[in-house]
Amino acid sequence: MRILRVVAAILFGGAIAVSAAPAHATPAKLPVTYNFLAGIDAELRDPGGSLPGSNDYSCRPSAAHPRPVILVHGSGGGRQTNWGTLVPVLRNEGYCVFVPTYGELSNVWPASAIGGMGPKLASAWQVKYFVDDVLARTGSDQVDIVGHSLGTEIPTYWIKYLGGKGKVRHYVSLAPYWQQGPDEDDARSDFVASIQQRLGISQPPTSCMGCAEPATNLNFNRAVREPTPYVLGIAYTNISTRDDEVVTPYSVGQLAGPPGIDVNNIVVQQGCPLDRSDHASITSNRRSAALVLNALDPAHPRATPCIAVAPFTGG
Repeated sequence: MRILRVVAAILFGGAIAVSAAPAHATPAKLPVTYNFLAGIDAELRDPGGSLPGSNDYSCRPSAAHPRPVILVHGSGGGRQTNWGTLVPVLRNEGYCVFVPTYGELSNVWPASAIGGMGPKLASAWQVKYFVDDVLARTGSDQVDIVGHSLGTEIPTYWIKYLGGKGKVRHYVSLAPYWQQGPDEDDARSDFVASIQQRLGISQPPTSCMGCAEPATNLNFNRAVREPTPYVLGIAYTNISTRDDEVVTPYSVGQLAGPPGIDVNNIVVQQGCPLDRSDHASITSNRRSAALVLNALDPAHPRATPCIAVAPFTGG
């Protein structure tokens, strides 16, 4: 995918310059750079680290924001590279923000910064362990999920089959693909899993407390989507862009919910033709950030700006 190629080239090829807000001795707020490259720059400056404002286990959810927010990256992404914009946006609003890297190529940097590449089932287990740890360490009963691309699919499997039911209140999906059949990610997942099997690398457990097995005739893709990716008790928001060059057509991410499940489908160009965000920059602009905040806290809606958003970088 385009994002994977660009991220890999930058990580292996050298640093980049990204404009950032000026530093202050004791800033009241984290600086926010509305640019997809901000997260890649952060990874290069702090290899293997976490973005400021994220993965702070001393953070305790407040009455205003009672659930930790888990950000789940897409193919080729990582806890820093995918979320250079949304981490500071959410932390500045008072959320406790936690971000894993799952399915990484290796545990050695820089390959460790390139996630979403392993078998999907193993990735779902990684997300399960990460969320369970966040819940235990923050004393919370539920989380909110914000996923991008593949990161919209992996948590769904955890919720449906790996004991995640009842642990999520809001599920916000950026560039989802609920109605799409097997794709490049599925083929890569199966290939990596087969190589691991031949090498004798241990596979994820097949049972656990609270877990459920999908029907034997369902692969990962179908297990997520059939009969629906949605689960009762969760409020869903799907945010898509007509200029998505990876999820095509973009409309495969705009899926209505079955009776009893609240699903809000949004296309960022509706009411804002200036927005040219693509698969990457849908994570990294002011309009998307406002839509995410509104989805997480619908009781306190804010104005959604309409500004020019560039493909890939954002704005």
